Amino acid sequence: MIRQTVHFLDSRTGAVPFMRKSLRYIFPDHWSFLLGEIALYAFIVLVGTGVYLTLFFEPSFAETTYTGSYKPMQGLTMSEAYRSALDLSFDVTSGLLMRQAHHWASNIFVAAIVLHLLRVFFTGGFRKPRELTWALGLMMLFASLLEGYLGYSMIDDLLSGIGLAIGYGVVLSVPVVGADLALGLWGGPFPGDAAWESRMYVAHVFLLPILIGILMAAHLALVASRHHAQFKSAKRATERKLVGMPAYPAQVPRSIGLLFATAALIFLLGGLVQINPIWQWGPFEVAQGTNGAQPDWYLGWLIGSLRLVPGFDVTIADYNLIPNPFWGGALFPIIVMAVLGAWPWLERRFGGDSHSHNILDRPRDVPVRTAFGVAFFTWVALIFIAGSADRATVFFGLDYEAQVIFFRVAVIVIPLVAFFTTRRICRELKRSEEIGFDQERAEEEAEEEEEAQEAEREKEAAPA
Repeated sequence: MIRQTVHFLDSRTGAVPFMRKSLRYIFPDHWSFLLGEIALYAFIVLVGTGVYLTLFFEPSFAETTYTGSYKPMQGLTMSEAYRSALDLSFDVTSGLLMRQAHHWASNIFVAAIVLHLLRVFFTGGFRKPRELTWALGLMMLFASLLEGYLGYSMIDDLLSGIGLAIGYGVVLSVPVVGADLALGLWGGPFPGDAAWESRMYVAHVFLLPILIGILMAAHLALVASRHHAQFKSAKRATERKLVGMPAYPAQVPRSIGLLFATAALIFLLGGLVQINPIWQWGPFEVAQGTNGAQPDWYLGWLIGSLRLVPGFDVTIADYNLIPNPFWGGALFPIIVMAVLGAWPWLERRFGGDSHSHNILDRPRDVPVRTAFGVAFFTWVALIFIAGSADRATVFFGLDYEAQVIFFRVAVIVIPLVAFFTTRRICRELKRSEEIGFDQERAEEEAEEEEEAQEAEREKEAAPA
């Protein structure tokens, strides 16, 4: 039956040569290459749980009175969006599990992409011929950040409303076109018109998932066409020879196992670990706010940048050309994306290396790149930590203004220290390795010379 089925499909599609080539595709045997697969499988869970949630979520700002099973809010006026989110949490079968699994999947998805990006950067996996693969991965990451932001913003609870107010201020601060852009997106002054919720909903469940899916498919297609790069430690690996495991019977079963393990972990977190308890925040009201409100972790670096930029605007005559939120909310992420996106070409231009590379570097072998990566990551990480300054004030009683002053100095000093320290460590590691290699060669040569002398003495002592 299997033979007849394969013959039927091959005679009508000609798929057997393609399948044979696909099953013989070589995968590197290293755990770090699975980070990209974890992101893929988290995205699959995101799509699946998202489809379930769309069946019950009501994307509307129309006012209604809550009559659900959560007693503290019974009789309270709220939007249809927030009411449907509460119903998903308390009244829809498996609704809370799906909500929380969806939220956890988004966090794992972004985290896996970031870790994958760090692995590729520090090993030089972005070099020719994989520059476009790197660029597509970056675009997918930043599209995912926007997707996550819209996802928790359209619930219309107090926390998401505060996040939208911040986003509105950032868009409004874009020079020249900011006011028109904000009014066009929101449909009017904040909190916007009734159609704003529908626009967020369409972008979150339709436009951005399709964009991310296209970017992911193009990224994977380029990975397959250019093949994976590999580490020097792989036996017999060269720039022209791939060494690893075939897709079948080695990689495919392992990858399927990783799929089920990723899904199981996400649903385990969704069922046991609370995340974004919207019933504690209440519905959004323009005049209300929360102390120590925080977005999802992957937007913490933007909150930190908004808090650290000193309060100044660029004003010409009476025209406020560049309002203050632009520096931290728009310019900072643009700089991060531009630097990361341009790095493959910058390294090739100033490093003078225009060759294709299929062998990955060890971080110590490229001290400047590694030092820059550590300094750049430290810079972003410090700004990310600064985003939690208000939480440090609430929990530990630390003075908020003192924290801001500290981080303003730290984001300049600590990355410089990290750069020179990392570069020195890499160079010393290389130097000690070369010294060890020279000593090992000297010892081997001494042993060979001693063996030759011993053989010569035995030859002279032997009877004629």
